[in-house]
Amino acid sequence: MPFTPFYMGPGILVKAILQGSFSLMVFGWAQIVMDIQPLLVLITGDGHLHGFSHTFVGATLLAIFSALSGKYLSEFGLKVLRISRKSNPIIIKWKVVYISAFVGTYSHVLLDAVMHSDVEPYYPLSLENGFLGLISVSHLHQFCIYAGLIGAVVYYSVEYVQRKHNKRI
Repeated sequence: MPFTPFYMGPGILVKAILQGSFSLMVFGWAQIVMDIQPLLVLITGDGHLHGFSHTFVGATLLAIFSALSGKYLSEFGLKVLRISRKSNPIIIKWKVVYISAFVGTYSHVLLDAVMHSDVEPYYPLSLENGFLGLISVSHLHQFCIYAGLIGAVVYYSVEYVQRKHNKRI
């Protein structure tokens, strides 16, 4: 299913671990970009559902696109949500943008390769999908949900400790 929210779970966990060195917004944008091609196939009925976009070569190209567009979309989104202000704008560093986009696209290929038989992650070098059925789809979804829950607890625990520490200083 295009635009599955399950894949945000591992992103939330990575955000909790890397904190300011990872952009969850860019990661999420990369997830959406990855599924544009399958969405078009579903709409038109023409093409390979998990085609070139779901290969590591395609994911690399889409990560670059997601980084270049996602930086500005995320910074704009932070302003719209009033998290970033004109007097103190949040600027996402390019290194953070690229890490987030590549983690987003490559994790998407891996997660889809586990559950979709038409994913060919190593194309054009190989048509094999060694990830297929590595774990069941229900276990994959559970992993994504638990990763998100654990990530949220860790992220907000770190935030709480940092706020408490900053009050003492």
